[in-house]
Amino acid sequence: MNDLRKLATVSAILCFVCTLYAADKPEEGVALTIYNQNFGVVRERRKVNVADKLGTIRFNNVAAQIDGTSVGFKSLTDPDARVLEQNYEYDLVSADKLLQKYIDKPITVLTKDGSRYSGNLLSFDANQLVVRQYGEKGDLVMVQRGDNVKDIEFSALPEGLITKPTLVWKLATEKTGEQLVEVAYQTAGINWQSDYNAVLNDKDTALDLSGWVTINNQSGATYKDAKLKLIAGDVHRVQPPQAMVASGMARRGMLLGESAAGFEEKAFFEYHLYTLGRSTTVADNQTKQIELLKTADVPVKKVFLYQGAPQYRWYGGLVTDAGYGSEEGNKKVNVIVELKNSKENHIGMPLPKGKVRLYKRDPADASLEFVGEDQIDHTPKDETVRLRIGDVFDIVGERKRTDFHVDTSGHVMTESFEIRVRNHKTEPVDVLVKEPLYRWNNWEITAASAKWTKYDSSTIHFPVTVAKDGEQVITYTVRYTW
Repeated sequence: MNDLRKLATVSAILCFVCTLYAADKPEEGVALTIYNQNFGVVRERRKVNVADKLGTIRFNNVAAQIDGTSVGFKSLTDPDARVLEQNYEYDLVSADKLLQKYIDKPITVLTKDGSRYSGNLLSFDANQLVVRQYGEKGDLVMVQRGDNVKDIEFSALPEGLITKPTLVWKLATEKTGEQLVEVAYQTAGINWQSDYNAVLNDKDTALDLSGWVTINNQSGATYKDAKLKLIAGDVHRVQPPQAMVASGMARRGMLLGESAAGFEEKAFFEYHLYTLGRSTTVADNQTKQIELLKTADVPVKKVFLYQGAPQYRWYGGLVTDAGYGSEEGNKKVNVIVELKNSKENHIGMPLPKGKVRLYKRDPADASLEFVGEDQIDHTPKDETVRLRIGDVFDIVGERKRTDFHVDTSGHVMTESFEIRVRNHKTEPVDVLVKEPLYRWNNWEITAASAKWTKYDSSTIHFPVTVAKDGEQVITYTVRYTW
């Protein structure tokens, strides 16, 4: 089964490569697709030299975190060429690996005082080298390592050690000499995320929004002048990782930065694909940022939300415990900024998940001040984005239970609450009071001092207006039956 999965993996990547380059004139280059799940797919065309009809091709400078089971190979020069063997070599050279390979072999050690020790290496550890020197006596010498060793000379790089991760193929081909080949593989250690900066206007009724893609490359390779694509979505992956390449295309759309060779967006399978309109270099151990979108005057709505008992909700079972929910409630009132991701609101594009930072200008000196941030999930067009920015300073809530009674024989339970919202601002405010009904799914509001709406099967909302320097009191009673 694993072999079949590996074969399917290689076939999927090669089909994706063929589709990608079908309309292009074959030439050298690299294409990189990054998923926001810390992996990517690398597709590279490179010229290699094939010495004979049963030749060996060495393909270095691949990612150190490559998934060797995901590698696909094809010769564009000789499409009938067959891969007889495929290997991934990653035994990279290091000082200790070199020393291990040179046990009982000749080396020369130079120390910082100018001494020179030549002979066969007998053993080594982190602190010292043991060398049997040349000559009739064959003296043993223990050379201290660390700062004491200035240089160690070896005659050659031992077989099996390489300086860079390398893919090796044994190829059966009818064409020798230079060939153009396509290689595709999956690698871990490369990720992308989106970050958004928003600036509210003076009246908190609209904002300017800019989005940036942040790419973090720790894969162990540099992708020079790459064709860059980003996949946004939750791609299912088999563990251990198998290459997973989505296929299929749908509606196409443009981001606002396309005129400046920015990203082009389109639906891709059940995800969204963002293609950069120019090549870019993604260097190893580099964090790179590229503009994703820029728009202005996005209408927003500021909502004050009071959840006096945020830690309680219905978990699916009957709760008759009198002490449950009797504790003093939360007093903080949240401030929520809502915006609709629509074309009419100057957005209307799929927004990849990421952090949204909100700023507002101080009119005294026009400086931008940070007022809060929140994380958004992948958000399709025409959906509402809700940002919990912080807690309101001048609005306070208070919630307490005023009555509770349970009749287990009669299968009925009643509970009453009093909620107070105080406004210390210099203008009236609208506050949405959110109340969870957490004891049972069969409930009825038998009394309420304010108008309420049913939000879902276990939540009700009280929208209230609180006068400046005023207080609004809400009381209600809920009855549960089972």
